[in-house]
Amino acid sequence: MQKKWWHQAVIYQIYPKSFRDTNGDGIGDLQGIISKLDYLDYLGITAIWLSPVYQSPMDDNGYDISDYEAIAHEFGSMADMEMLLTEARRRGIRIIMDLVVNHTSDEHAWFIEAKANPSSPEREYYIWRDEPNALDSIFGGSAWEYDDASGQYYLHFFGKKQPDLNWENPVLRQKIYDMMNFWIDKGIAGFRMDVIDMIGKIPDRLIANNGPKLHDYLKEMHSQTLCGKDLLTVGETWGATPDIAKQYSRQENHELSMVFQFEHIGLQHEEGKDKWSYTDLDVPRLKSILSKWQTDLGVTEGWNSLFWNNHDLPRVLSIWGNSGVYREKSAKALAILLHLMRGTPYIYQGEEIGMTNYPFENLDQINDLESLHFAKEASTKGVSQEAILDAIRVVGRDNARTPMQWDNTENAGFSNGKPWLAVNPNYKTINVAKALADKSSIFYTYKALVNLRKTQDWLVEADYEILTTADKVFAYLRKNEEKTYLVVVNLSDESQSFSSRYDMVSEVIANRPYPKTLKKVDLEPWGAFCVEVE
Repeated sequence: MQKKWWHQAVIYQIYPKSFRDTNGDGIGDLQGIISKLDYLDYLGITAIWLSPVYQSPMDDNGYDISDYEAIAHEFGSMADMEMLLTEARRRGIRIIMDLVVNHTSDEHAWFIEAKANPSSPEREYYIWRDEPNALDSIFGGSAWEYDDASGQYYLHFFGKKQPDLNWENPVLRQKIYDMMNFWIDKGIAGFRMDVIDMIGKIPDRLIANNGPKLHDYLKEMHSQTLCGKDLLTVGETWGATPDIAKQYSRQENHELSMVFQFEHIGLQHEEGKDKWSYTDLDVPRLKSILSKWQTDLGVTEGWNSLFWNNHDLPRVLSIWGNSGVYREKSAKALAILLHLMRGTPYIYQGEEIGMTNYPFENLDQINDLESLHFAKEASTKGVSQEAILDAIRVVGRDNARTPMQWDNTENAGFSNGKPWLAVNPNYKTINVAKALADKSSIFYTYKALVNLRKTQDWLVEADYEILTTADKVFAYLRKNEEKTYLVVVNLSDESQSFSSRYDMVSEVIANRPYPKTLKKVDLEPWGAFCVEVE
């Protein structure tokens, strides 16, 4: 493996709408991000993954793009974007753009022309059929929407205002590559590629993901945009297996740097049911899944992305950790467990201070398109309002999108106006200002983990080996030719026992007092530590 900058990087995801508002309209903006770059520099992150800031009607909060080469007025201007790039670069922070090329907004000029003129070249940029088939939208209902004017249906795997692009059209592909080069020329450091495994879809064969032409498209994209450039590319690939991930991220394949795989996230939901059927964490299965990805992907054949949270997921503390009495301890435990594995860690805004899910009381508080579709469909099936809200409170996407909690002033210091989405009422006790003032806070555990990633080569190169333990204890070794490191984490609210044959050489990081002996350790709830051993 040729070592790249991202092998020792930690990426911080910003959801711009909820990060920091500077003009009082209640919506986060680019100047807000610029104003907090010193904070991110202090945390030590290598790069920002910036969720979409392109021009958009915001039906899906920016993942419905109407102009790829313009900035949404809510977020500012192209001059603000260029200032962000400059100011971030001055601090040694790179910017990774969100690339949404599976679909556009129905307000994109291409789709407007496609609808108005069925004989136009733009018509072929989208997918039209005379009759719908059995494909369903991820947001619920049919994936086909009827267009009265032309008498045909267009495909949309997400909202009906997000028509899918036809990647079989070479003219369309070239326009996308030109757009990518536009941003590369501005100095971005790479792309996070939204649902990229869907661009090879073959709707007539009911294939939505991992179509047979997918890797051909990615190789062509690489040759047209990425070749010879030191850029990070990470694909959102819900259906990936380790073997598929190797195809994406094996360096000689010239496709992507790494992928997001979601097998462990699937443990949030009852097996065989949809995302709204949530369940408690099965720790043995989590150990099995994460260990499989650590060992099967390998260090020479591919590269892992490590994450608990993002803009589409509930706050990990609220679904797998403990958002009550053990909030700080469980947050540190989950961070230590993940960040010491092999791969590139991703931190989602607010994760580093232990933000939690929102206690939604009614549907009027919900903004998320997916959650609203679920509520509408569930109510028609006789599901009670309280049951619907219970599901949204646990797994709804708005949980991750509530405004960043900067301090204990009004609106958590996010905005002087009314926030577009309500601030979590716990902001007076969970906020950045309080975390920075307390050297034992969750923030400083994340800061230490970021520094370890930057300075310790074993985190990149060392082999991984899981140890046999009690069900609720996750313990593994990282070993290279010179040293061995032991990571032990109790993923429960109960005390657990751990024993080993190792002797401790030195301490690395912990959220509890280091054990005097590793022969038998009494682990308090959510206790976690890493030590060098022999």
